[in-house]
Amino acid sequence: MTSRGLGPLCVVGSINVDVSVAVGELPIPGETVRGAGPVRDAGGKGANQAAAAARLGAAVRMLGAVGDDADGRVMVENLRRAGVDTSGIRVVAEPTGTALITVDATGENTIVVCAGANDAVEGVGPFAPDEAVLAQLEIPSDAVEALAASVPGFFALNAAPAREVPASVLRRADLVIVNDAEFAALPAVGAARLVVVTHGARGASLWRDGQRVLTAPSPGVEAVSAVGAGDAFSAAITLAVHAGWPDEVALAAACAVGADAVTHAGAQPPLCPLGDYR
Repeated sequence: MTSRGLGPLCVVGSINVDVSVAVGELPIPGETVRGAGPVRDAGGKGANQAAAAARLGAAVRMLGAVGDDADGRVMVENLRRAGVDTSGIRVVAEPTGTALITVDATGENTIVVCAGANDAVEGVGPFAPDEAVLAQLEIPSDAVEALAASVPGFFALNAAPAREVPASVLRRADLVIVNDAEFAALPAVGAARLVVVTHGARGASLWRDGQRVLTAPSPGVEAVSAVGAGDAFSAAITLAVHAGWPDEVALAAACAVGADAVTHAGAQPPLCPLGDYR
């Protein structure tokens, strides 16, 4: 069910199968540790954000690519069950993308992504003027550049995983979302008109034209897994900013969504309508 007040969203991004193992502590280089699992689950930053946005109450469609394999069919069906319009997901020759995830007892994680079919994602519309578009950096750079050049309305970029972003994309973006590490690795992002930086359990901050103007704490929760938190946050802040919520309300709600996400296992946690987090 869609929520009144939230505009439509198109997510252009990655779709992966997550293969996760649980460990007591994350291994250091050269170390072997015992793990529990593996567990196969739905993932990919694009798919995670699309599923989160739909569960938060928005009308969501997704553009992406999967392989002609069992994993691809399962991932597309999973998005349909979450309420996402999957008619824009292409089936290509490359295998469905895969993410290898290790999660420790505190919920911290390491992730290795094999792009597969995600390298075939294209930044091709058309897009409605009232439709927000959210992309990430798990798809080809030329697809992100094409989106920046063609989206007629609100364009948000989750600049993750960290890699160089063309200046033209940063100038065009209405919203850029990064975490602390990505913000440090991508100094050019600081010049974007609106940047939201997540700080894990410490909350998030909002920057306009290179100046930090607002911070919000994260509610204290008992963490199970942080795998889905950043993507749930990205979906929430995109929807809230696009809907015109005041900065402090949008940031606080997104922090609450991220905190809720870490109390669940997996990258696509169950969520409440976004208005419930205000």
